[in-house]
Amino acid sequence: MANARRAFAKAAGLARAAGRLIALTLSDRFVVERHRGALLEFIEGQVDLVFANEDEVTALFQTGFAAAAGAVRERAPIGAVTRGEGGSVVFAAGETHEIDAFAVEKVVDTTGAGDQYAAGFLFGLSAGRPLDVCGRLGSMAAAEVISHYGPRPQVSLKELAAAQGL
Repeated sequence: MANARRAFAKAAGLARAAGRLIALTLSDRFVVERHRGALLEFIEGQVDLVFANEDEVTALFQTGFAAAAGAVRERAPIGAVTRGEGGSVVFAAGETHEIDAFAVEKVVDTTGAGDQYAAGFLFGLSAGRPLDVCGRLGSMAAAEVISHYGPRPQVSLKELAAAQGL
């Protein structure tokens, strides 16, 4: 595990030297519980953007959602925490955006939902969109992938975004 930590630190250092933001997705509750100390250290020292779901962030800080979200806010410049059908909360530099979940007819498979949320969010961020729009793009991408089996979108996210005015 020490080699993996050094690799993460080296990659983060190279990214930082190149003027890039460093994003971290917490992954799952088991990983968070097992590596809490290392994750907190990495977030505080090197991460610009934290992605997590409600379960992961409350496990990381061993507290309720509001306090855990506040703890992320104190440690990272940008945070995006998903809450399933409760949408997501996006925050940075004194601004907080509560993003509604996109409606889906039926949740079929949540595999890939967090990754698609992050992908939509990062697309918006890389295009210079405001954080609330980044959150809506993430929510839209997650909604598409949970409506069928498999972790990849089955329709064009570009077309979905255009239809939503995003």
